[in-house]
Amino acid sequence: MRRVAAQKGFSLLEVLVAFVILALVATALFRLFGGALGNAGIAEDASRAVLVAQSRLDAARASPRPGSDSGVEEGGRIAWSTRVEAWTSPDAPQAGNPAQLSATQLYRVSVEVRYPGAGDRERTLALSTLRLARREGTP
Repeated sequence: MRRVAAQKGFSLLEVLVAFVILALVATALFRLFGGALGNAGIAEDASRAVLVAQSRLDAARASPRPGSDSGVEEGGRIAWSTRVEAWTSPDAPQAGNPAQLSATQLYRVSVEVRYPGAGDRERTLALSTLRLARREGTP
C-alpha cells in the first residue's frame, strides 16, 4: 500500500489574500509617491517665482527711476510687475523741506510675482528693498 504524500504549496485562498495585501500596499505607495511628486512640482514653481522676483528686483535696483514695469515669463505662467517710487522714512523730520538739500534720494523698489499654486489657485510673492541713488536733476 502506498500512502499519498501530503501536498506542499499554497492554497488558492492564501494566494488571493497575499495578492490583496500586495495591492493595498502598492496603492498606498502610489498615493504617497504621487503626493510627493505634486509637492515637488509646487516647490519648483515657488522656486522659479522667487528667482524671477529676485532677478526683476536686481534689474530695477540697477537704475532706480520712478515708474513701473510688468511682463510674463515661463510661457505666461509667471507674471511680474515692478514699481520704483521715491521713499521717505516715516521717522524723518518734517521741518521745512530737507529732502531738497540732499543730492541723494531713497527709492523703494518692489516686485510682485503671480504664479500658479496648488489646486490651480494663483499665488503671489512680493519682494521689496530700498536703494539709495542720486536725485534726478542734481549734478
